[in-house]
Amino acid sequence: MDDDRQTIVALDLEGVLVPEIWIAVAERTGIEELTRTTREEPDYDVLMRYRLDLLDRHGLTMSLVEDVIGGLEPLPGAAAFLDRLRARTQVVILSDTFEEFARPLMRQLGWPSIWCHRLVVDHDRITGYRLRLPDPKRAAIDALHGLNFRVIAAGDSYNDTSMLLAADAGFLFRSPPAVAAEFPLLPALDDYDDLLARIDGLLAG
Repeated sequence: MDDDRQTIVALDLEGVLVPEIWIAVAERTGIEELTRTTREEPDYDVLMRYRLDLLDRHGLTMSLVEDVIGGLEPLPGAAAFLDRLRARTQVVILSDTFEEFARPLMRQLGWPSIWCHRLVVDHDRITGYRLRLPDPKRAAIDALHGLNFRVIAAGDSYNDTSMLLAADAGFLFRSPPAVAAEFPLLPALDDYDDLLARIDGLLAG
């Protein structure tokens, strides 16, 4: 990556830096269907409608979800990795989570920049969601290119692949085998030190 553009690193959130929030809700409530994530369902809109239907059918409240999130911590080593990365270059988190879900986790990560979505909440019930725009991760990469950044990206799921392929360099990180097999051109890594070393090599190139 031998050019003189400034570099920015774009990271997915859930599965890369923090646990999967919906899986944590599933474990708390015993609702197995909520374990389905973007690792299995490529269409995010289909997945969210499915989740909202489950929340409604089981009477789950925003307060309960917030309580689950309040008990979560970043994945082991994630905060240190992010600190080391931010000391090297600019970082933005591109996530299909929601501002309301992300806030407690962003606090534990030192308030990095995050571009995500918003929920619609009515009387403590999650009734809908507002996407910033379609395919927001890919759109963010395109916009950063338009601002003359070179972009390095890492993510774990189907909904990350469009941004990884659009970036100047993209990495699958702790990705399910099915995703890695479907996208063999994307290097698959499982360790923060390995990811940081790859990024360092690109920054030095």
